[in-house]
Amino acid sequence: MTLLVTGGAGFIGSAIVEAALREGEHVRVLDSLRADVHGSAVYKRPGVEFINGDVRDAAVVEYALDGIDTVCHQAAKVGLGVDFSDAPDYVSSNDHGTAVLLAAMAAQGVQRLVVASSMVVYGEGAYVGVNGITRPAARKVEDLDAGRFDPRDENGELLEPTLIDEDAPLDPRNVYAATKLAQEHLASSWARSTGGTVAALRYHNVYGPGMPQNTPYAGVASLFRSAIERGEAPRVYEDGGQRRDFVHVRDVASANLAAIDWTLDAAPGTFRAYNVGSGTVHTIGDLARAIAATAGLTPVTTGEYRLGDVRHITASSSRLKVELGWSPSISFEDGMREFATAPLRAAVQ
Repeated sequence: MTLLVTGGAGFIGSAIVEAALREGEHVRVLDSLRADVHGSAVYKRPGVEFINGDVRDAAVVEYALDGIDTVCHQAAKVGLGVDFSDAPDYVSSNDHGTAVLLAAMAAQGVQRLVVASSMVVYGEGAYVGVNGITRPAARKVEDLDAGRFDPRDENGELLEPTLIDEDAPLDPRNVYAATKLAQEHLASSWARSTGGTVAALRYHNVYGPGMPQNTPYAGVASLFRSAIERGEAPRVYEDGGQRRDFVHVRDVASANLAAIDWTLDAAPGTFRAYNVGSGTVHTIGDLARAIAATAGLTPVTTGEYRLGDVRHITASSSRLKVELGWSPSISFEDGMREFATAPLRAAVQ
């Protein structure tokens, strides 16, 4: 198999490339090495055919697809962004880029696609109330200002968070989330139109070696790690009780390989979404304490919040386990011990 990994020089893309090479696959990488992610990086991975180009450039994409059997589409602008002025870049990078890629795949008859999606397409996670499973509305500013962070029902009673599955309604609540859902819709439309097969992997909180160190779009685990390297205690928003599913990047890479295999046998025109998580719930506070403890520091809980953040979202990855035979191999404890001293991606100036 000849595999094209878009964004293959990035954090998750690099892990997928390494996993595919271990399986003996021929790998081609298309990456723009954009400066706000990679700084002045030069791609040097031996054994990989590298194309320096933007997924929005139709001519470059057509060239990159020559002789390709399967595409693993990781190229995207990630994170919540700085403010709404980021919206055009998110839409261009994520949605226009995906549309250019899919059009070229249709023209060249490439029919197998794994696309990186995200838990953010759900909005808030799933909760249990007096009437069963429910999805609360976005939290009110006045509640957040008052330190009332947990969603409540219409009677003011606290809702109990539970695992969310792929059949839950989708409710993107920020620009990044909207672009990830649009990528899914584009891929689904492409599958129906061309007879291709698509696995959309909804990543939960990915961490591990090679995370971006200091961009405004870096994940919370990276921000905490960078803080302790500066000798500072991690600063935790809200009260630290936000529930998340932290999944190691090597487990995410193995999920991508399982999804690639699935596309071989899936019926033509199939689009299927899969949560990718560890299956174990931890809080943001747990993460901060685990990382800070390696440096003898204690996290600072600030009570601050970011509009657009959700309170609790944790994955049920049972579909991925049952249908694709995948399971995570790295525990939270082992992963955090490694992550505390693992190299991060070089700082962006």
